[in-house]
Amino acid sequence: MEDGIERGDAFMEELIKDCVHCGFCLPTCPTYVLWGEEMDSPRGRIHLMKQHVEGTPITPEMAGHFDACLGCMACVTACPSGVRYDRLIEETRARVEREHPREPQDRALRALVFALFPYPRRLRALRLPLRLSAPLRAALAPRLARFSPSLAVMADLAPPVAGPRPRLPRLVRARGPRRARVGMLTGCVQGEFFPQVNAATARVLALEGCDVVIPRGQGCCGALSLHSGRDEQALRLARRTIAGFERAGVDTVVVNAAGCGSTMKDYAELLAGDPEWAARARAIRTVDVAEFLAELGPAAERHPLPVTVAYHDACHLAHAQGVRAQPRSLLAGIPGLTVREVPESAVCCGSAGTYNLFQPVAARELGERKAERVLETGAGLLVSANPGCTMQITSALRRLGKEEIPVAHTVQVLDASLRGLGPRALTGEGRGEAG
Repeated sequence: MEDGIERGDAFMEELIKDCVHCGFCLPTCPTYVLWGEEMDSPRGRIHLMKQHVEGTPITPEMAGHFDACLGCMACVTACPSGVRYDRLIEETRARVEREHPREPQDRALRALVFALFPYPRRLRALRLPLRLSAPLRAALAPRLARFSPSLAVMADLAPPVAGPRPRLPRLVRARGPRRARVGMLTGCVQGEFFPQVNAATARVLALEGCDVVIPRGQGCCGALSLHSGRDEQALRLARRTIAGFERAGVDTVVVNAAGCGSTMKDYAELLAGDPEWAARARAIRTVDVAEFLAELGPAAERHPLPVTVAYHDACHLAHAQGVRAQPRSLLAGIPGLTVREVPESAVCCGSAGTYNLFQPVAARELGERKAERVLETGAGLLVSANPGCTMQITSALRRLGKEEIPVAHTVQVLDASLRGLGPRALTGEGRGEAG
């Protein structure tokens, strides 16, 4: 396909052969943990993929098992044989979208989500209804749930909008001697629902000696589409993102959303069918903000921040990018701050891009399981590195009656320390000042 990722049966067969059916993936797979069903484990899904490659059409039952996968990549981390389940599920989902006729309601929901979420201006239209007070939104939720459980989840997940979205300049100058010049991805969901995270990212990078270039007109990087099998849309958005940073004249792009970072790091492989674009993708380095700051090393003074935090491993940061130590190291470098580990850290929270919209029941179970593990830490603040995780866990904590535990991005915590704001900027009264 000219505009799609067409890898073919030979590609699938080669990767499928790597699986020796050992079962090491089973305890790390969220859906297997929930249901204990073999076909809802990576090993079981690979068996179904093999059947399809050998000629079995995609049945509704097969599609259901593939749809139930979160794509969290915990199995990739756990696999001793190096099975590229990430590539297998991406290709399989693209085939499901091309070959499997979905029910009209499901098809309409997916069309709505992918006509809305990857486009910041359209997503911005949601900000007005989200200004509704929490009690009013809660009162409307049961009626919305009767109409569409997925739309009810969408309303529940979205964070409240407190005021106008802060606008970032095209260039944020380094404070003190310039140590680097980088581009910054603002993203779609991050940019519209968590603009305070982008503002904190730009400030921290500047305080650490970076000129930060923020191109206008940015949109989705393609991650949401890629992870749901909409490969043509994903590649269009990938090319647009690459071109935008080329025009900005940067060769390093810092990303503060785990799903975006994992996709952008794979651009060259995703665009392998188009050598020119693959080369352009390789010319731009994508790096997670925690990864970049850890490499750069500290320059700005860290002020004490006496708070106990629990750090949540976003799946597409820990499993897809292998970035685990760097965020913990940044947090550990803040005087007075204590980091606690969340039990079952490798198990997904249930967000997984658009998963919580398309699989609301399973996502709700996983979200509440994660929230309970967070509460076990006794921390006063949860630190996350992905907007989907932040919304998912915040919603689950709210359902458990624990709204007093806020969720902040790693760079917001570092921002509060560098600016000497104190813990009230992140917890209790004054929450959000660090953004």
